[in-house]
Amino acid sequence: MKLIFDWLDDRSGYRNLLHEVLYEKVPGGARWRYVWGSCLTFAFFTQVVTGTLLWMFYSPSTQTAWESVYYLQYQVWGGWFLRGVHHYMAQAMIVLLVLHLMQVVIDGAYRAPRELNFWFGAMMMGVTLALSLTGYLLPWDQKGYWATAVATNLMAEVPWIGTAIQKIVVGGVEYGHHTLTRFFALHAGVLPAMLVGLVFVHIYLFRKHGIHVKEPRPKKDSYFWPDQILKDAIACLAVLFAVVALTVYFNGAPLGPPADPANEFPARPEWYFLFLFQLLKYVPAFWGAVIIPAFLVLWIFLQPFIGASRPGHQLNIGFWWTLIAGSVALTLLAFSEDRSNLRHAAALKEADWQAKRVLSIVQEEGIPPAGAVSLLRKDRENRGRNLFAAQCASCHRYNGHDGRGYPVDDTQSAPELAGFASVEWITKLLDHEHYISDEYFGGTDFKNGTMARKVLFKYTSEEKELLPRIAVLLSDMAKLPYQDSLPEKEREELLALFYNDDLVFQDGLACIDCHDIDSEEEGYAPDLTGYGSDEWTVAFIKNPEDERFYGEENDRMPCYGRDSKLTDEEIQILSDWIRASPAN
Repeated sequence: MKLIFDWLDDRSGYRNLLHEVLYEKVPGGARWRYVWGSCLTFAFFTQVVTGTLLWMFYSPSTQTAWESVYYLQYQVWGGWFLRGVHHYMAQAMIVLLVLHLMQVVIDGAYRAPRELNFWFGAMMMGVTLALSLTGYLLPWDQKGYWATAVATNLMAEVPWIGTAIQKIVVGGVEYGHHTLTRFFALHAGVLPAMLVGLVFVHIYLFRKHGIHVKEPRPKKDSYFWPDQILKDAIACLAVLFAVVALTVYFNGAPLGPPADPANEFPARPEWYFLFLFQLLKYVPAFWGAVIIPAFLVLWIFLQPFIGASRPGHQLNIGFWWTLIAGSVALTLLAFSEDRSNLRHAAALKEADWQAKRVLSIVQEEGIPPAGAVSLLRKDRENRGRNLFAAQCASCHRYNGHDGRGYPVDDTQSAPELAGFASVEWITKLLDHEHYISDEYFGGTDFKNGTMARKVLFKYTSEEKELLPRIAVLLSDMAKLPYQDSLPEKEREELLALFYNDDLVFQDGLACIDCHDIDSEEEGYAPDLTGYGSDEWTVAFIKNPEDERFYGEENDRMPCYGRDSKLTDEEIQILSDWIRASPAN
């Protein structure tokens, strides 16, 4: 074995190289404050390894990117763990960069003769941020798509060449296949190669000038091996442990619904870019995209010269602490505003619902050649939510919102439709106080109609006690998918109550005086035959002005079928969705 090592050393001189690296003196002894550079190198190495493994499964196109990430996340053994480590180690690198930068600035390790090393370190920080930005898009989910759209739109703010740069990066004027392939090429090829080159130069310059000591220490000098390497190894293991803990706790990296330009999404960057997102609320986009970054680049370039004097050094330290404190404050403010923003919270819940929904469909039906995004576009439940939000939510509510969870600014002027035709819903309908409330008909002309003034309002206490049983009968007619049908005997008894059959009940309600319930076209009020059933609901949505329903008494309810506002298929989807679930 010794002969082999001697042969290798003779040809390569590796022993001298190792001796020079491992037995470099550390002035004043090993210190924990020196571990950040090694931690960053370890994090980058981890990213290269995990990124290469991810690359083996990834397919960069708009019809396969999300699908390949889904396959890795849910079908490949350990794939969720691999994605999670890559995802959270990228975030750990941002934290380590800030810690390393502050250690360098506080110790004055950016001053002569280490200016070049400081500048190369700043370039490495820029490349790392660019890696985070380009990697954000690669899963091709809603969050990455819309956040990238916001980021690339800022490029257009650069004078004269901004629009051209944006088109080059995006691959045209629309976000699509070329955007994804270019970001992938940058993320997996160009930027890592740049970072490797910068790391080699950075380490070379670091070795040339040695470790900078902020102040003389009484301790004796020690060697890099084993004292400092032991501390570095412990710190690297701590970083790895934190990343693995986050991966396990969050069950890997998140995967949102497939990117869909036709579907709105609350665009937000990752937390380490959130301060910039918040800043752009207070300054013009030109300042955020051009002036402030240009000032930061200039300041970083001048810092070694400014810091040559003690007051200048203190100014540099104060500048970075102020910048960090401002970024943290803006980030916390952004989180606070989002938490108090009901619409944003609803948008997050909607995105979470879509993500879970598309996963359930994929697991049941697989992924079609058109891609996973087509699943949500064709999904009847998703279409029902969207149809309700677009066509009905200006007047109606569904559990108090627009059907997708978004709050509605317009005043509610028609009945709440969550749990429509259920026993609970009809029981409230037959109660006078609920009937005239905004939750039901308080915003319509029916508030002062016959049902409100002459019927519900004048029931005796004995008659009111019978109303819940009428609600049971009417709800049974709806044949809702989540309710069991009544036994035949009980249904006949309730029909007798509806008819006020004194052979069965001493008291009755005689609803048949106004309403029809047996398809005999009797009465002048809305026909209750099959009330709330699929057939009844579809017919009502198509034409509420039909004599079977409101006729000329209709109050602003659009005739979606008669006036061709919706197709028959869309009306059927809307009916199915409204009747599918009970109220929350």
